[in-house]
Amino acid sequence: MTKKVTILGSGISSLSASAFLAKAGYDVTILEKNSTIGGRARQFTQDGFVFDMGPSWYWMPDVFERFYQQFGYTTSDFYELKRLDPSYRVYWQDHSYTDVPANMSELEAWFESLEPGSSKQLRAFLKEAKYKYEVGMNDLVHRPSLSVMEFADTRVIKGLFSMHLLSSFSKYIRKYFKHPKILSLLEFPVLFLGAMPNETPALYSLMNYADISLGTWYPMGGMHKFIEAFEKIATEQGVKIKTDNEVLGFEKTNKNITGAKTKDGIFASDIFVSGADYQHTDSKLLNGSANYNDKYWDNRTMAPSCLLFYVGINKRVTNLQHHNLFFDESLEIHGKEIYKDPKWPTSPLFYLSVPSVTDPTVAPENCENMFFLIPIAPNLKDDEETREKYFDMLLERLKNITGNDIKDNIVYKKSYSISDFKNDYHAFKGNAYGLANTLRQTALLKPSLKNKKLSNFYYTGQLTVPGPGVPPSIISGEVVAKEIMKNHPVK
Repeated sequence: MTKKVTILGSGISSLSASAFLAKAGYDVTILEKNSTIGGRARQFTQDGFVFDMGPSWYWMPDVFERFYQQFGYTTSDFYELKRLDPSYRVYWQDHSYTDVPANMSELEAWFESLEPGSSKQLRAFLKEAKYKYEVGMNDLVHRPSLSVMEFADTRVIKGLFSMHLLSSFSKYIRKYFKHPKILSLLEFPVLFLGAMPNETPALYSLMNYADISLGTWYPMGGMHKFIEAFEKIATEQGVKIKTDNEVLGFEKTNKNITGAKTKDGIFASDIFVSGADYQHTDSKLLNGSANYNDKYWDNRTMAPSCLLFYVGINKRVTNLQHHNLFFDESLEIHGKEIYKDPKWPTSPLFYLSVPSVTDPTVAPENCENMFFLIPIAPNLKDDEETREKYFDMLLERLKNITGNDIKDNIVYKKSYSISDFKNDYHAFKGNAYGLANTLRQTALLKPSLKNKKLSNFYYTGQLTVPGPGVPPSIISGEVVAKEIMKNHPVK
């Protein structure tokens, strides 16, 4: 007899979980609050521009490929995946820039030009980073982290001691390199992990392996292509997706949730999975059956939120790549204004994606699609006046640094920030990237994927194991699905 599963939210972790569960014989329904699917990876079109709303970096292509292969597909069945070369451009404080090459020998030559002997150090650094990636992404992140005994086998114990969990990322990379540009390049991927590099475990050098060795990719047609792929796989397995169906609460009997309440009525199920915001689910929907109280959540260290601008212009740009990092201001000062003394940043670093440099389908002819992002502290007061102040700042710096004066060429602009994350996703404190990846919020110390008071309620996504980011969220869906299969088998 089959069992019904209801999943809240249609983000990547929910789509992943739904596909695995439906394949195993469960009757799965996804209830999505918004009118379109994909969660933070939604997409919208306007005046011929195609804007990806959230993720813009396609890293760890092996994680996507592994998912597709479990359903008889390969990545190329869904979209053309193009490796970017250069991977991205970095503008420095002296207003010079570096195009980070995809080719390893070219990258080593750049390292050598800055710091003699550093190419050999880079090879040694990446060898250790590769080990962390292979143990981390192929083993540790696939564990549900419900018991310390999950980490008791020899391979994992050996891995934990080799993963530099107790070393800070900042100190670790300085054992290898000294030049400030090299250090900035290596510290950039951890900027969005939720802590300063000196408070992030050195384990996360695995991100440098993903960046440098595995490469930066782009699915032609936009990042939403992988959402479309996951949707196709899920619906082929029999998953039903209902948009404009926000869950407003639950019906409960003893230690079981029996139904999810929406405007369309009650969705009765045997098992429930929340891929919606964990804290919102706990504090607003579960009526006394929450895993954690408000004090617990207030004590969590959150990764940043961000201020985003989706911009369409009626001309082409110069001196920009697909991905552009503006490190022309102080990372240390900006970091402190995110993590230590939360405030709107004084002189923020920012990121600019111009996907139309690579993909002509995302903008009208002779136009450009631009996506600006400033990392900011969560839960700041967010208003239109503040957004406009920072947009003007971005335009001025873009003009001064790259020579692109676009102010009079803007034909479309939309901003998105803390209040939007709260409204659209019920994001705790308006965060964009989940929990910070600090040592005290790793594995067993993350919010549990299983509700401790209810026998049939689970969680998936960026606020539980293994953590934030698209590839970890894909894995999160698989991990929770396997836990459900173990505890609630279809007979």
